[in-house]
Amino acid sequence: MADPSPIGAVDKALLALDALARAGAGGAPLAELAADVGVHKATLHRTLAALRHRGYAEQTPDGSYRLGAAALVLGGTFLREENLPDLLRPALEALSAQVDELVHLGALAGREIVYLDKVEPQRAVRVWSAVGRHRPAATTALGRAWLAAAEAAGTLLDDAALARLAGDDADPRALRRAVDAARERGYGEENEENEPGISCVAVAVLREGRPVAAVSITAPAERLSGQARRHRLDALRESLPGLLPAGLAVAAPAREKVTS
Repeated sequence: MADPSPIGAVDKALLALDALARAGAGGAPLAELAADVGVHKATLHRTLAALRHRGYAEQTPDGSYRLGAAALVLGGTFLREENLPDLLRPALEALSAQVDELVHLGALAGREIVYLDKVEPQRAVRVWSAVGRHRPAATTALGRAWLAAAEAAGTLLDDAALARLAGDDADPRALRRAVDAARERGYGEENEENEPGISCVAVAVLREGRPVAAVSITAPAERLSGQARRHRLDALRESLPGLLPAGLAVAAPAREKVTS
């Protein structure tokens, strides 16, 4: 058995939140929640009253209890964009150590990708990059992975949107092909398009199915081909998900979604 909680009242409140989450949007009556938590109804009623006072629980018209708005915004507040560099730094460091390559974290701002963080490998890097740098999303693996994930989540990229995103930096038809390919494979790529001899692969990081960031591996083109390429893609698609904080996931290939 687990060690007893040092503060019983707090433990009961946390158990009540867990029970409310399991009850779903419809909630559950007091007696059912009390049985789930393993306490008397009177005890749980006092706990729920305290949670309601702070907005972490609410009562439905039929008298059932469900999670309140304050509980629902916790995850979003924790995972908001300005926190992502700190939250994802350990994952970036582990990924870079695994592949011994430059790793970037980026986010879409308008039609550009902003580099939020980077981790450099131990060996010399031939690529110049800087945190805070902006690049047209259409020309980067990070941007292509993000746009593919956004479209998979329901954001329509029609001809007008593609033209805006492509701007003067890319052909909208080429961007459509790149986004379609990224959605099908589950990752975006860029092969020596921005810098001779340098290639990049990237995956979108999702919260509740929508992209909030993208992570890339950037390396000399010869280290992103053949078996070395497969190793780096495996790290992005198989190792990275297990390194992410709770609530975040990596975009899956479209063909996996169809067959799963």
